[in-house]
Amino acid sequence: MNNSNNTNPKNTDWSLRVDGKVALVTGAAGGLGYSFSRCLLEAGATVIVSGRRRDALESLKGEFPEYADRIHVVTMDVTDEGSVADAFETMADDIATPDVVVSNAGVATSKKALDLTGSDWDRVIDTNLKGCWLVGTEAARRLSAANRGGTIIMISSILGHRVAGNVAPYAAAKAGVEQLTRALALEWARYGIRVNTLAPGYIETDLNREFFASEPGQKMIRRIPQRRLGQADDLSGPLLLLASGLSQYMTGSTLVVDGGHLQSSL
Repeated sequence: MNNSNNTNPKNTDWSLRVDGKVALVTGAAGGLGYSFSRCLLEAGATVIVSGRRRDALESLKGEFPEYADRIHVVTMDVTDEGSVADAFETMADDIATPDVVVSNAGVATSKKALDLTGSDWDRVIDTNLKGCWLVGTEAARRLSAANRGGTIIMISSILGHRVAGNVAPYAAAKAGVEQLTRALALEWARYGIRVNTLAPGYIETDLNREFFASEPGQKMIRRIPQRRLGQADDLSGPLLLLASGLSQYMTGSTLVVDGGHLQSSL
């Protein structure tokens, strides 16, 4: 039997390391963005943390003194095309065009659909969906022009697959992110740019901890097959898989990390 086409690619580092890579994390000032930034730093990347509030980003940078030479702050509003272009220009001039992009910036609203205003809708869709589009295309434009490959990781949610009450624009945006991932993966594979999605389930953060300690929150946790909330570190392995060479033949894929929540019965 001829296995010549099944041999491993040469010079592949079979580890969850991203040494030598430059990674951009949007929405980095708190929540999952903070955890993603820490994970990538610990795995060897130079990390550019971005968001709208420079003071919060500088504060985050101060929490990682051991990585002071590998963490940089760049302000960016992912909903503003000019702001995104300016931020990438700053990166290219002062650091490098990132070859790993974690498009994490997101917002949500908790209102019944009939109570939503147009500005409520625009705020959620623009940040969660348009922001992925603007950041992803700016990165891909620069990488392809430089004849460089890269990997773009969009952060979705299990609410892009199933729905809950009072989150209509968020669920629509996250479903859009997953379809956008597939469309861009198809177009950009020829440039060596991979586009994948990480879709977390319910992950415990400072913003939701109080709710999940309540009886309604505990009832929701009991519907998760693993009977627990996810922790930010539960996303580290999947994130590094998508960022590293271990996923070099993956593009247009979604990794769901939810404790089995999507498999729970209706």
